[in-house]
Amino acid sequence: MKEIAISTEYITLGQVLKLGDCVSSGGEVKIFLQERDVKVNGQAENRRGRKLVPGDAIEVEGCGSFVVKSR
Repeated sequence: MKEIAISTEYITLGQVLKLGDCVSSGGEVKIFLQERDVKVNGQAENRRGRKLVPGDAIEVEGCGSFVVKSR
């Protein structure tokens, strides 16, 4: 499980996918979410703007697992 460290209150799902090297640009996020299964804390998620806070766990089909941590 890869850690995504943030120094802000939250990070969006789209930003996590970019930082996790699942997509190379923000423009790819919408299509990526339509084609892959993504779960946030065990629940299916397809909103690229979903706000994630420290402690949230993300599972991305074909890309791996991530957890949001505060710096």
